[in-house]
Amino acid sequence: MRLAGRIAIITGAGSGIGRASAVLFAREGAWVELVDRDSAVQETLEAIEDADSKTSMHVGDVGEADFARTVVGDVMARRGRLDVLMTAAGFSCGGTVLTTDPADWDAVFRTNVGGTRLWSRAAVPAMQRQGSGSIITLASQLAIAGGRNNSAYIAAKGAIISLTRTMALDFATDGIRVNAIAPGAIDTPMLRRSFARHADPEPVREASRNRHPMRRFGKAEEVAEAALHLASDASSFTTGTVMAVDGGWLAA
Repeated sequence: MRLAGRIAIITGAGSGIGRASAVLFAREGAWVELVDRDSAVQETLEAIEDADSKTSMHVGDVGEADFARTVVGDVMARRGRLDVLMTAAGFSCGGTVLTTDPADWDAVFRTNVGGTRLWSRAAVPAMQRQGSGSIITLASQLAIAGGRNNSAYIAAKGAIISLTRTMALDFATDGIRVNAIAPGAIDTPMLRRSFARHADPEPVREASRNRHPMRRFGKAEEVAEAALHLASDASSFTTGTVMAVDGGWLAA
């Protein structure tokens, strides 16, 4: 098992990429701490074999600094170490810089960028003390290629890429690796909600699907496999990178 005995925190573990990663990490031997804003995380716990002995749930706002500090402190008190942090919690609202409500813009940055910064800030000291750790952030292919009518989300994901590279340099000599995954369109509840914002979702769905050279949407489990690689010793010489899992989107 590639994560035997490792301790991992995954935010956004209630659905999508976060849930798939939590299930896979547990299957590979990790003790997984599940973080999400609502009780959907209970379904993730139920999907993990031997969940009672391998997982704990933490429900709260990932953009709240006290919540991040409390969870990391609890994990350190119970487990004694923290090997992996995956910041998979995300939020998207749609809209241009003209049409996005300021409150929605702030909410996108609070969850995506704030959730990445605050949880990294809480986790890094523990990883520094033990001299090792892997932080995995969630960007997007759109942060590199650009996209339409989703300005807050794309800007936030671009900030995550820059933050990832900066943290990788800041903490490289502490034994902490920091890498981002840039998924393409992945068949998750967030993607379905984004299509549902359109008056006629089906043409938008088909255009997005066909924009991928592989002519399909990705699966959350496929992104989870990339996360597993970055969490494991297989990527021991990898830091500061952005791993595209995008069905060829960026190559087209």
